[in-house]
Amino acid sequence: LHTRYERTYGGLPVLGGDLIVHTARSGKAEGVTESTKATIELASLTPKVATGKAESQALSAAKAAGSEKTAADTAPRKVIWAAGGKPVLAYETVVGGLQDDGTPNELHVVTDANTGKKLFEHQAVETGSGKTQYSGTVTLGTAKSGSKYQLKDTSRGGHQTTNLARKTSGKGTLFTDADDVWGTGTASSSPTDQTAAADAAYGAQVTWDFYKNTFGRSGIKNDGKAAYSRVHYGSNYVNAFWDDGCFCMTYGDGEGDNHPLTALDVAGHEMSHGVTSNTAGLEYSGESGGLNEATSDIFGTGVEFYAKNATDKGDYLIGEKIDINGDGTPLRYMDKPSKDGGSADYWSAGVGDKDVHLSSGVANHFFYLLSEGSGAKTIDGVKYDSPTSNGSKVTGIGRDKALKVWYKALTEYMTSTTDYKGARKATLSAASALYGASSTEYKTVAAAWAAVNVN
Repeated sequence: LHTRYERTYGGLPVLGGDLIVHTARSGKAEGVTESTKATIELASLTPKVATGKAESQALSAAKAAGSEKTAADTAPRKVIWAAGGKPVLAYETVVGGLQDDGTPNELHVVTDANTGKKLFEHQAVETGSGKTQYSGTVTLGTAKSGSKYQLKDTSRGGHQTTNLARKTSGKGTLFTDADDVWGTGTASSSPTDQTAAADAAYGAQVTWDFYKNTFGRSGIKNDGKAAYSRVHYGSNYVNAFWDDGCFCMTYGDGEGDNHPLTALDVAGHEMSHGVTSNTAGLEYSGESGGLNEATSDIFGTGVEFYAKNATDKGDYLIGEKIDINGDGTPLRYMDKPSKDGGSADYWSAGVGDKDVHLSSGVANHFFYLLSEGSGAKTIDGVKYDSPTSNGSKVTGIGRDKALKVWYKALTEYMTSTTDYKGARKATLSAASALYGASSTEYKTVAAAWAAVNVN
């Protein structure tokens, strides 16, 4: 049994103080995984800095990042900040509005309540990226209501696909149809187009099935309840995102409003942010942020392979269908992440300073090596050539086992502040629990991390 605990001190939440207690079937304690080992001892819980200064600092941080319509969602709350070494009294301010590309903003800024110094910030809205545009003709779960059909999947927690019709807020309107045939296979710039909705609904149901049949997980929160999907967000919005606040996935329609970001691996990626949020809660900044993004790439890849869809075959390319670069190239490559021009192939001391979509390359590369091994090979018609930092040759254990290792590590051993060193420890613990500490799988996990310079 792996039980997650949140800590409080003097009635205040301890950010970065989460821990996991591991208990054997016999009831014997087997150990604890902690975000911090620091003892919390504060001389006073009375702040020296006014809340107004913390709020002003948070607003400035958001505006510096290009935020528009910026405003604090709530007054700053007192917390204990324990993720940065010595625990201190702090304020956490959550800033709303819009990010520079139109994505909703939920910037968390942590300010030292005694000095006014900014300690940390992270973004909580995490991007990624019928007759569908990307997956061909598929069967969709729908429900009949009166004389019309609804794009509502009652067999998978009641997932709904709604239409924002170019708006950027609200739940949207549930898609309905007279003949239960959704979309045309080609997206149009119409704000009522069903093709994007068909892709989004298909992605949601395949992702649900992937988690259910691979890990026994029933929905993002493992409570049998579905999130929902919103399409036609804004105008010319070239992105997709998961938002804990609405517990939903949201998809833009891309350049010209006719190239929606609703491909299968993107859908799996976005919903997996929800799984991460409801398990390890990896902070969306620094190395933990890179691990957060990589987790979504890893499980998004798992979803694509699981689907066995002839129109969108599984591969180790991220976002290859949405053509966000405009030249037919994917967003990211797992076999050699640096092929995208910015992602990290290997760990280095400054990797946590990169954008989380680039620092994720280290874990993406690890996952590819763990699954398929190093060197040149062709898988389902796609050519890969994965190098190693230490010149070693890695023989993979197979994607299915690699997915199980990552899922167990995420849900049972990683905490909100896990970094790459911690991820190595977590995946080794997971491999040991699944296959044994002397197993080939355990040794390959260690070898794959060494191959990306995490030792």
